[in-house]
Amino acid sequence: MELAKAVYQMTATFPAEERYGLSQQMRRASVSIPSNIAEGAGRNGAKEFLNFIGISRGSLAELQTQLQLAVILGFAAPDHQAFELANSTGKLLTGLHKKLAES
Repeated sequence: MELAKAVYQMTATFPAEERYGLSQQMRRASVSIPSNIAEGAGRNGAKEFLNFIGISRGSLAELQTQLQLAVILGFAAPDHQAFELANSTGKLLTGLHKKLAES
């Protein structure tokens, strides 16, 4: 959820014409990550949870692409905290995915 907060803070500084473009896509992807983790955890078993972790990983990959695009377009600095949070979230998701896949 810290990643989503950082993305919201980052996108608040985007140009007004991006309000319904890249900004919205980034916000949706960032919110999707913890939302799918929560939904998967509330399901009936490890197999379903594993599936939702996979969906979260997909949303993270989407967000990481959008973060890079934001830098290329000059909307964000490459050292924004969202980049480090995205990397650490990816490591946590990968570890959780591996652990669930083993069980």
